[in-house]
Amino acid sequence: MRKSIVSKLFLLTLSLSLFLLASLFIGQILFFERFYIHQKSAGVQSALNNVATEPWEDPDNDQKVFETEQQFYRTHNTWLARLNSAGYLSNTGNFEAEVRLENVPEAPALSGTTLTIPMYTMMDVEELREDNPLVEEFFVQPEKRIALEGLLINNQFIPQRIAREASKLWDQSHLENTPFVLKEYEVVSRYTSATDYREHYPSILVYGTVTKLQTPIGAAESRYTNHLFLEQIKAFQAKLLYDEFPEQDNTVMDYTTNDVPYKIIVNRHTDSSGAPFYLFAMTSLQPVNEAAGVMRQYYLYIAIVALLLVALVSLYFSRRLARPLLRVNQVTQQMASLDFSARIPVNTGDEIGQLSDNINKLSRMLHGHIHRLEQDIEQERRLEQTRKAFIADVSHELKTPLSIMESCLYIIEDKPDSPKREHYFSAMKDEVQKMNLLVGDMLELAKYESGTYKMQMDIFRIDVLLEQVCTKLALDISSRQLLLLTRLVPVEVAANARLIEQVVVNLLTNAIRYTPEGEKIMVRMKEEQQTVIITIENNGVRIPDEQLNKIWDRFYRIEQSRHRSTGGTGLGLAICRQILKLHDARYGAVNTETGVQFYFELNTKNA
Repeated sequence: MRKSIVSKLFLLTLSLSLFLLASLFIGQILFFERFYIHQKSAGVQSALNNVATEPWEDPDNDQKVFETEQQFYRTHNTWLARLNSAGYLSNTGNFEAEVRLENVPEAPALSGTTLTIPMYTMMDVEELREDNPLVEEFFVQPEKRIALEGLLINNQFIPQRIAREASKLWDQSHLENTPFVLKEYEVVSRYTSATDYREHYPSILVYGTVTKLQTPIGAAESRYTNHLFLEQIKAFQAKLLYDEFPEQDNTVMDYTTNDVPYKIIVNRHTDSSGAPFYLFAMTSLQPVNEAAGVMRQYYLYIAIVALLLVALVSLYFSRRLARPLLRVNQVTQQMASLDFSARIPVNTGDEIGQLSDNINKLSRMLHGHIHRLEQDIEQERRLEQTRKAFIADVSHELKTPLSIMESCLYIIEDKPDSPKREHYFSAMKDEVQKMNLLVGDMLELAKYESGTYKMQMDIFRIDVLLEQVCTKLALDISSRQLLLLTRLVPVEVAANARLIEQVVVNLLTNAIRYTPEGEKIMVRMKEEQQTVIITIENNGVRIPDEQLNKIWDRFYRIEQSRHRSTGGTGLGLAICRQILKLHDARYGAVNTETGVQFYFELNTKNA
């Protein structure tokens, strides 16, 4: 059975574990990348909602905006920017140019106004570094006149190109918002002609004088060095200006460049004045692709190690789970052989633990029932022995008085006028009384020895009972000119008062019978912690030590050794022994310097 159940559990556990591992590996291969992207997007989305209340609007708080963007990147590995309603970066006062426009016939409202141009839309910030050899040729300088070409969208001028003069707007020396220009080419291709396109999006050429140029210094420059991120912001602005971006609160877009995937997340919010703004975030998905690729290559090694671990764990688990079942089988086999000594250790509270506990209970119950059955059988055997012994004792003990009575009857029959007729009748009467006494004692002893006698316990004063017995036997004591000495203490005991009285009467009568005239009988009590010892001692001939244990047997007499033949049935001490055994009491007889002492011990009330 051991090999069978362990093997089955091992194979079942191994199969389930391998199935789970295979499901895990397949799930990782098929769904890990999607799960990572979903979690990454959800995490960035949640973070965007948390930073929507940051002080982006404060023009004097450029440093706070920069720190917020940097902290967001460090925390979420995601680039972040806040865009205004037109799609421009907010808080770009450290990298912009102000141009005072000249006359604009196409849009008179723009004439004489100052146009602010975010320079990140037209150029890279690295072009303004002092180590750049072309920095001296940079033409957007204060007090310089420049030409601007762009679109009028919703009465707003959106610059596309900047040059020294109009003739330079299409050569290599101009500045250009490349994503915006590319978007314009894309939109133009959807129209039937350029004229139709210009009707919707008119292009104008304006002139103006640069009044102010602000360039970033130090760490602030790093905000404009992420060209990939800025290009996507400008592409988003182009879609926004051409009304190609969906008007929804949250938008997620995919973007791939150089085989590196990105997620772009755009959240639309409104500020305290009700003006819309956008939180633009871009995060790279390259780490998950690299991790997924490495994991696919590493799965072989993981599978080998996992298979070994699963096999070891399955073997350990199957053995551990089967151990209590094997123990249950062993114990039940012993129970089938009527051996109820073994017990199953119960170390858990699960079903196996409950099963083990129930088997232990069943074992104890069966053991108890079988033990009681054996006791009943033994009790029946003792009863049968008692009956046989009773018949044998009756036959033996009644033989002598019956013989005496038979002899007396023969004499009376042969000599009816004999002067000793009354003597013979008196002798027969005495023998009848002795037979009655003998039969009563034998019946009482048989009752105690049968094992069926049910004893009732009482609470009583043992000293009072001893005084009562001494008073009852005072006439016998005085008739033999004996001296009775008592030393009693008031103690309550738990015992059967009637049976204990019979014990005291038998022991005291036995002492009176074997004490020479003029000698003493001592009745004493000694109280222990939870018991009391009662002793009855008489002066006279001692009992041989080898016979001290035999005097409790039925019909055992030692009159010849104590020089008396005082009658009695020979059952008194045997009855005392049975009564004291019913009380589980300690008892015995010992020789003293002057005679023999009988003792027995009873439990006190509070024991």
